[in-house]
Amino acid sequence: MRTLSLKQPFAELIASGRKKIELRKWSTKFRGEFLIHASKIPDKEAMKRFDFRGLPYGFIVGKATLIDVKDYRKNKKEFKKDKNLHLADESWGNFGFVLENAERIKPNSCKRKFGLLGI
Repeated sequence: MRTLSLKQPFAELIASGRKKIELRKWSTKFRGEFLIHASKIPDKEAMKRFDFRGLPYGFIVGKATLIDVKDYRKNKKEFKKDKNLHLADESWGNFGFVLENAERIKPNSCKRKFGLLGI
């Protein structure tokens, strides 16, 4: 199964269903279910901003389904409208991976770094 690596707390925000759009600097034609991998190095500022402590690092923590990709390069109004869905700013990217059916799974140790494999 394909896997997307994210820093914590973003992996947790997606697995818990709070973050419904993942921003990237690249697009993909992939659609379907993928695993959520929490990378070994967290985003310390985001951990403070979202008030998280004790999240797992280096683990597969959930799964979700990528159903669409939004191209925000030409539609800044939509980017702003979706702020509560992606929880980020434009520095993270102009492509929004629209996600649904996110869920946590029992954490499985995985020390590798992933992108969305096979794309």
